[in-house]
Amino acid sequence: MNAILPTLLAAALLAVSTPSSAQTDVPSTAAPRWSRVADASLARQEIYPAVLDGRIYVAGGVLTDAPGFTAQFEAYDAAADKWTRLSPLPEGRHHIALAASGGKIYGIGGFSGAIPDWRAHASVFVYDPKADRWTPGPALPQARAEGVVAAIGDRIYLIGGRMPVSADASHISQHADTNRGDVLDVRSGQWTRIADAPTARNSAAAAVIDNRIYVVGGRRMVTQPTGGQRPVNVATLEVYDPATDRWETRAPMPLAQGGLAAASYGGKLYAFGGEQFVPERKVFAEGWVYDPNTDRWSALAPMPTPRHGHGAGVVGNRIFLIGGGEKVGVGASRVHEALEVPTGRP
Repeated sequence: MNAILPTLLAAALLAVSTPSSAQTDVPSTAAPRWSRVADASLARQEIYPAVLDGRIYVAGGVLTDAPGFTAQFEAYDAAADKWTRLSPLPEGRHHIALAASGGKIYGIGGFSGAIPDWRAHASVFVYDPKADRWTPGPALPQARAEGVVAAIGDRIYLIGGRMPVSADASHISQHADTNRGDVLDVRSGQWTRIADAPTARNSAAAAVIDNRIYVVGGRRMVTQPTGGQRPVNVATLEVYDPATDRWETRAPMPLAQGGLAAASYGGKLYAFGGEQFVPERKVFAEGWVYDPNTDRWSALAPMPTPRHGHGAGVVGNRIFLIGGGEKVGVGASRVHEALEVPTGRP
């Protein structure tokens, strides 16, 4: 998960984020530029936005204060640099994953409850921007949260995340990582299985490039002999091709970053931020860009505000990074920053 209180992790936490064997380039002289844009109206983290018609939609999330999570829903108009409050989710959720398809926004799965009493859900909510209204959608085959979603045409893919280990699981520790893959055909309203990902993980990020889904980073919860769980960040990059229903492993991230955000622009994958717990408690400012043609990562100028559990969305040639936690664990923020990528130099 993107937010874990230190008291739940105790002495068993030994996760280490170290440079990987990925080939890495230094920033180019035409590096993208960061700027501050209109802050979100609510400080929240563990959000998975969707972009539709030049607007970035954000739903639910973890709050620093009681009740600890929210149903609030809003959209950011990039052209006007303005946020608009919209009809809330039918129920409060955090780690609910949004995807846009067929002119509508789909809110998939997620947790309810304040930490540590989290319960995963199979619910899917569908938002119609023209009516400003949510309706029930095709429920997931199994409750799921902290996975990644990607929309390609009229299909929405859900990959990885965490699933309850029993029907009545209602605690953060009663969920296990999964590598399961499912796809929703929005025309028929049917979920079907796809090939499982090579790596079971949560708190990863994903983006679509040339109709392939790139899944990067995240973490695995490793059960210790004492019964506690250790969150181990992973740097793995895996690519799913829906045309062949096959996975391919590519060069890993230069750093293993869990709870990061990702987006695609100009045929490249951009990844930002995240967190680790030990040996050093840290929120990452590092950003990276991956070129599928060369299988190489390059460093970006760091995020002005290090964050994890934040959301990413692309409008025009700007990548927007919304909210997130500014400290390890829960520490929600309204911060909203944009990375402008020079046109013609993705």
